[in-house]
Amino acid sequence: MTSTTDPSTGPGAEAATADGYGELRAELATLTTEAFRPELAEIDQLPTREIARIMNGEDSTVPAAVAEKLPEIAAAIDATAERMARGGRLIYAGAGTAGRLGVLDASECPPTFNTDPSEVIGLIAGGPSAMVKAVEGAEDSKELAAADLDALGLTADDTVVGISASGRTPYAIGAVEHARAEGALTLGLSCNAGSALAAAAEHGLEIVVGPELLTGSTRLKAGTAQKLVLNMLSTITMIRLGKTYGNLMVDVRASNEKLRARSRRIVSLATGAGDQEIEDALAATDGEVKNAILTILGGVDGPTAATLLADSHGHLRAALAAVRTT
Repeated sequence: MTSTTDPSTGPGAEAATADGYGELRAELATLTTEAFRPELAEIDQLPTREIARIMNGEDSTVPAAVAEKLPEIAAAIDATAERMARGGRLIYAGAGTAGRLGVLDASECPPTFNTDPSEVIGLIAGGPSAMVKAVEGAEDSKELAAADLDALGLTADDTVVGISASGRTPYAIGAVEHARAEGALTLGLSCNAGSALAAAAEHGLEIVVGPELLTGSTRLKAGTAQKLVLNMLSTITMIRLGKTYGNLMVDVRASNEKLRARSRRIVSLATGAGDQEIEDALAATDGEVKNAILTILGGVDGPTAATLLADSHGHLRAALAAVRTT
């Protein structure tokens, strides 16, 4: 018979402190993301299809947990976009899965929105090698987070997002505390209510998804929740910054054959122009999709399109409005 007693709270708790981790084990025992689920104690005995059904059911609860925090998420996005419009950067900081998700989101912004790699940055405790191999002890250092931010030349226009499923990871908390002391905007994304990370940040985003299928494996529901919120944060911020036209990625960087084909499709969808007109427009604008659309819809040449977009801070609708009022 499988035991369902948590040794950090059961009869052996006093003895368990002898290993030196009693205080931390007691803290983990209070976290929703670390909770043990007795009803799943025999899951390894179930057929694969049944495990998959249970896991899929667990995953389906995550969007509802995110939806409960949409007002807070929207407020954080508006504040982030305001800073980035002034030239600030979006900086993610986390350890383990949370850090990897931040690095992933940052790395996808240049090809999707034609941002410079320095505009959206992912910091992971232990550095780039921690993406594929755990770096022992890195997540336990607030000082390491402060040093990583200092190396970037943090400014008051930047936004720093600490990411931690537990909400207690020292690296994420240290990043937020240091950034806030420097006047930067701070967000704390966690999956436990009343977290230290949320308390340290101006915008605390606590997406409580409940205990995991595998006890403490926060790469599951918690990781999915973090990915959904990061998707919103970067995507909607870019929408606010004029990186899209409707739901078209007009700032896409055509760095491969697929993206070159997509850029032509985007110009077509935005303008209804034929193939030759699209090719001419892209040739006249050095392949810049947004500029090409403006030349077609606004009836202007490439240099004029570039000037209009610069004057409108990259917002295509504003540039088109300027053409139509002149």
